[in-house]
Amino acid sequence: MLAIIAPGQGSQTPGMLSPWLEDSKLRAMAEEISEAIGLDLIALGTTGDADEIKDTANAQPLIVAAGLMSAHALGGAGSFSYVAGHSVGEITAAAIAGVLAPVDAMKLVRTRGVEMAKAAGVTPSGMAAVLGGDRQIVLRAIADLGLVAANDNGGGQIVAAGDLESLAQLDPEGARVRPLAVAGAFHTSYMQPAVEPLRALAATMSPTQPSVGVLSNKDGAVITDGAEILARIVNQIANPVRWDLCMETLVSLGVTGVIEVAPAGTLVGLIKRASPSIEQFALKSPDDLDAARIFVANHGGK
Repeated sequence: MLAIIAPGQGSQTPGMLSPWLEDSKLRAMAEEISEAIGLDLIALGTTGDADEIKDTANAQPLIVAAGLMSAHALGGAGSFSYVAGHSVGEITAAAIAGVLAPVDAMKLVRTRGVEMAKAAGVTPSGMAAVLGGDRQIVLRAIADLGLVAANDNGGGQIVAAGDLESLAQLDPEGARVRPLAVAGAFHTSYMQPAVEPLRALAATMSPTQPSVGVLSNKDGAVITDGAEILARIVNQIANPVRWDLCMETLVSLGVTGVIEVAPAGTLVGLIKRASPSIEQFALKSPDDLDAARIFVANHGGK
């Protein structure tokens, strides 16, 4: 049984769209969505430097665009049973499942990125990855400093978020702490100002029922109602990502293989550590498509 998974912010790299744009149909797709959202994704994805694409307002649309383009190139509708995305990757997953049209998904992520960037500028805040250590000790250390476990990624990785001074004091016994180069405390109450603008935009959209089950970052549940999927995506901005629960759900469902769409690498690494019974494939460039289709043939089919 096959699932498609989509990465979140931080997975972007300079020039990551270049190989996909060599396909004329994918270039036309990129041109269409760039025009629809008023952002030149082709320039960002080919010549944008690391700082430019790190900007939340640019990074999020770029990541979703790469995911949708690579999924389109892969094809294989009907061969996978579930989709899941990490943070902004939930929008990619929803579009792959047919809940949102690609242009609507891009409009949603464009607003999401802009509004989260605004929210991050209100009060200085940040995030830090906590690697290793005893899970309960790490969670207690985070809570004791008034921080939030904003991303519970499984595989011994928890991302803490909140006040910068408190983050600087975070040092759980037996764990390593690595500050992340992000603009703010994503998936915490610091992002609350971004929720209402996104909810207002979502209210103008008409989500459809997904073609496959969509796993939710809220609790790892499989959601099959389009309106609920969209509502959860909006609310997730200011709430923790439970990717650990999503991985547990994939295992419990009997998923045997996952393909991570571009820009791939992060999520398959987490699954390899936390759920090694599931085979992983990272779809990083068009050069991977032939091997990816063989992977689909081995694991696909509902």
